[in-house]
Amino acid sequence: MAQSTFLKSSIAKKVAMALSGLFLISFLSLHFFINMVSVFSADSFNTMSHFMGYNPLIQFVMQPVLIAGVIFHFVMGFVLELKNRNARPIGYVKYNGAANASWASRNMIISGVVVLAFLGLHMYDFWFAEMNYKYIAVNAINETRYYEELVHKFENPVRTGLYCIAFLLLSLHLWHGFNSSFQSVGFANKYAKALHKLGYAFAIVIPFGFIFIALFHHFNHI
Repeated sequence: MAQSTFLKSSIAKKVAMALSGLFLISFLSLHFFINMVSVFSADSFNTMSHFMGYNPLIQFVMQPVLIAGVIFHFVMGFVLELKNRNARPIGYVKYNGAANASWASRNMIISGVVVLAFLGLHMYDFWFAEMNYKYIAVNAINETRYYEELVHKFENPVRTGLYCIAFLLLSLHLWHGFNSSFQSVGFANKYAKALHKLGYAFAIVIPFGFIFIALFHHFNHI
């Protein structure tokens, strides 16, 4: 009975983590779309950023939900990793994981920690700066400031390099995490194979797209 309860509890945690991961993927996609616009049109990027920055629904409902989702996803990841380590038999140390699983799947906790550190840097660069601009310094509304603020963040080669490295680790994290999320929620039908391919494409296109954006603004405004 105890083992059955533990199993159900572990499955529930995996499903919850998977759903939070898929939720964060949707926000990542939106974030990527808006940032990619900055490559083509400063005015359009300013317009979209201003809307996101002053829309009450986004600021006071969706933004807190997003922050809670990030915290939940990573806390649950650490909890599951600890449970998995404690559940492994001693003989497991002789197991050759590389022969049965990819590096990404065996090191989700490592890539996750790096991604979490990157999110901290990203929050410091953009979210805290935005909160200071609007609510602490109480500056006047400026609908055209966003593009220049974005470009300024990527002038520093060290900061740009850190962003690129973080997105490489994000790619590895998504490579396993995207498909694992759908498996955890029981998505297994005739579309599963196509969905796996979509997951691998997402894990490449989105992170490397962010890298392109960072390098574009860095080299285009030296």
